[in-house]
Amino acid sequence: MLTKPIQIALVDDHRLFRSGIAALIDSFGGYNVLFEAAHGQELIESIATGLVPDIILLDINMPVMDGISTAQWLRRYHPSVRIIILSMFEDAEKVLLMVRAGVKGYLLKDAEPDEFERALSKVSEGELFYPDFVTRHLLNNFNIDKEAQVQLNPREIEFLRLTSTELTYKEIADTMNISVRTVDSFRDHLFEKLQIKSRVGLVLYSIKNKLIDL
Repeated sequence: MLTKPIQIALVDDHRLFRSGIAALIDSFGGYNVLFEAAHGQELIESIATGLVPDIILLDINMPVMDGISTAQWLRRYHPSVRIIILSMFEDAEKVLLMVRAGVKGYLLKDAEPDEFERALSKVSEGELFYPDFVTRHLLNNFNIDKEAQVQLNPREIEFLRLTSTELTYKEIADTMNISVRTVDSFRDHLFEKLQIKSRVGLVLYSIKNKLIDL
């Protein structure tokens, strides 16, 4: 049985860079470059024709419509499309803006090909891919009121620790000997209990409260 390739869109205003990335993606196998765009407005126009990718590789600094505005538009109108940011810089402010806009991955443009492939693989499987510098920026801006910490039971702590690994939610369910539906309930309950909105937030909570060792 043939597996349908993951559809990729490249959005960057540098044509030669797009061509290099497209060639790299073709070398991985299992992915198809659906279309390329020079900025966010071109992306929107392509999507309007019915070309909706699974993953968008998105530059931040572009003319006409930049990456931040594009990510915000996608979150509003196509929230199921996953975004991986491509950037030349470790810009803390823009990192935080993009994470808040719901991006699933962040890569520096000088990343090694194997890291690029790993990012595509993780994000295509519904996971997140943030390098160390993104995690540092998030930790520096993730404040927890020590006086308002909630009490966690042992199973919640176990779940948080497993969430901080590379295991998928299905693999967490197998490890805890519970169903995937129960794992979803754990996650949603902790989102509400800890006032957190993402798996990254759960990991940062675990780090801040020393539930895991770095």
